[in-house]
Amino acid sequence: MSEKRTSLEIIAPTVAEAIQQGLEQLGVPSNQVSIDVLDEGSRGLFGIGARQARVRLTLLTSVAPPEPPKEQEKPTSAPPSEPSSQTGDPTYLRQVEQIVSRLLQEMRIRAQVRASYIQPSNASDIPPIQVDIRGKDLTILIGPQAETLNALQYIVNLMMGKQTGRSIPILIDVEGYRSRRENQLRRLARKMAEQALKTGRRQVLEPMPANERRIVHLELRDFQGVTTESIGEEPRRKVTIIPK
Repeated sequence: MSEKRTSLEIIAPTVAEAIQQGLEQLGVPSNQVSIDVLDEGSRGLFGIGARQARVRLTLLTSVAPPEPPKEQEKPTSAPPSEPSSQTGDPTYLRQVEQIVSRLLQEMRIRAQVRASYIQPSNASDIPPIQVDIRGKDLTILIGPQAETLNALQYIVNLMMGKQTGRSIPILIDVEGYRSRRENQLRRLARKMAEQALKTGRRQVLEPMPANERRIVHLELRDFQGVTTESIGEEPRRKVTIIPK
């Protein structure tokens, strides 16, 4: 008897977004689908010739989930034999490395993946997992304004949550991009705050995703003489620096 297959083709601005949408529509984790990147898309030249990415996700409906007893774990609190996520269970590190590695493989991207726990801002919080991706020519994983990187991070968080039944914050970085971008935003925030004080006029920054706007707000929280607020609608929401 031949296997029963269900396929779904998704068109989106980036490969990562197409995969994300496909997994959400099928309602399954990535280990139950085959992902084929039919077209990586292109931004074109000055907007001319741009095209969206196209991805096919194929679901093998005859394949049963390999580890069914997740529902049996929920009624109880954490089992005594299971390490608490507060102490950093190494099993979760291996799982997230496998998820990211598989997604990169399906996208035909060769890279090294390493996951580790980072110190939470509050001692009572679950320690986030930092995933570092290293390799050659990985700019495709970042995308304009980190759209591809943020979409990949969203996908991994979604898939990890389905596999573990837990909400563990996962941060994904490519070749140290996020730390470089954070330093750049901090310098920009202070420069524009000084400009606001010098001119007495509010300064409006470029549109940014929520995580980048937060960096600016935090950097200027104790900056004397200015306040900040976000204006506009997503995805064109901006930080405004206002002299007092």
